[in-house]
Amino acid sequence: MTKKKSFALRIDPEVFKMIEKWADDEFRSVNGQLEYMLTKSLKDAKRYKRSKDEESES
Repeated sequence: MTKKKSFALRIDPEVFKMIEKWADDEFRSVNGQLEYMLTKSLKDAKRYKRSKDEESES
């Protein structure tokens, strides 16, 4: 199982509400939605590279 890094995030309450609604619409947690958004942004920018550990798990 992949280790996850935790950290504090300061975010505008209105932005959080929008992300919370989006996550609810897609049956995800807010954390899952944020991770999805960040990963998609990295892929779109061609900056997402899977580690060798991740590649061997899939």
